[in-house]
Amino acid sequence: MKYLDEYRDPQLAGELIQRLRRRTFSKKQIRLMEICGTHTVAIFRSGLKELLPSQIRLISGPGCPVCVTANEDIDRAIWLSSQPGVIIATFGDLARVPGSSSSLHIERSKGADVRIVYATLDALKIARENPDRQVVFLGIGFETTAPTVAAAIQEAARLGVDNFSVFSAHKLLPPAMRALLEARDVNIDGFICPGHVSIVIGAQSYAEVVEKYRIPCVVTGFEPIDILQGVNSLIDQVESGRAEVENQYRRAVTWQGNVAAQKLIDEIFEPEDCTWRGMGVIPKSGLRFRKAWRKFDAAQRFAMPEIKVCEHPGCKCGEVLRGVLQPTECGLFRKVCSPQDPKGPCMVSSEGTCGAFYRYQK
Repeated sequence: MKYLDEYRDPQLAGELIQRLRRRTFSKKQIRLMEICGTHTVAIFRSGLKELLPSQIRLISGPGCPVCVTANEDIDRAIWLSSQPGVIIATFGDLARVPGSSSSLHIERSKGADVRIVYATLDALKIARENPDRQVVFLGIGFETTAPTVAAAIQEAARLGVDNFSVFSAHKLLPPAMRALLEARDVNIDGFICPGHVSIVIGAQSYAEVVEKYRIPCVVTGFEPIDILQGVNSLIDQVESGRAEVENQYRRAVTWQGNVAAQKLIDEIFEPEDCTWRGMGVIPKSGLRFRKAWRKFDAAQRFAMPEIKVCEHPGCKCGEVLRGVLQPTECGLFRKVCSPQDPKGPCMVSSEGTCGAFYRYQK
């Protein structure tokens, strides 16, 4: 298949790996972080970590949108599901993420109307079919999903659907990259930048990170050749003392990105300070409704009470998301935490580091 098969070529993959193995490294260890859950799964599934020289360490960052959703937002979603006449529409992974004392999956088993959807417009359809009920879509995700949520809100306004609202817990990746680089316990030599997010925001969005922190950034696709080419480019930059934005994923990502999608996000939302799991409050890293669109804001429509948040004792998802611990360094991993009985979001999500490690790593 064009644009896929050529990026799965075993011979080319072998040549790229040998190129790395023949190198002389100036540092004992070079730490490259991917900040995309799809990259995390692709790296584990293809076994790339074991094929690279020992001096190159690939570490997983906060690239899973479900995983970085703060416990307080999970608890608020659970509270919304308990309100009379409310239908919660959400993507599947989020339903099983444990909050302080429950999950949407558990609440559904108790009678809450929680429905799994595959697109935001599916939630809008539910609202149109149930005009006597309030339908709340849980807006979880990075810049990739935000345009689809914005489009659904515009459509709701056009159709006059007044029983539809969105609980916005969207996250923006570039501010999180800056927060990681300023954290004392995080050591990163280069970023493997996300493919899907970059389609929307463009490779230009990482220029500020490169200029301010002198850290190389390479946007890559998701096939083995994509990732290996990206790693080679990052190593070239590190070893030559350069720090630039490079775009390996040119077949899908442009420098400017999807300008129409960016305008759509900007019309409906504005940046706000936002809490990330394991990273605390990051300035201007979330999206809230602009004043003209706040009638679709579930946080405004429902008077949410103060909720006492409680993290699961022993869960190290926060440290895993920052790349300072591997899943096996969490005392719960495989012992009491598994995909069948997850104790934290990194084990729940199909893009979570713990889940990928559990499935693919020996």
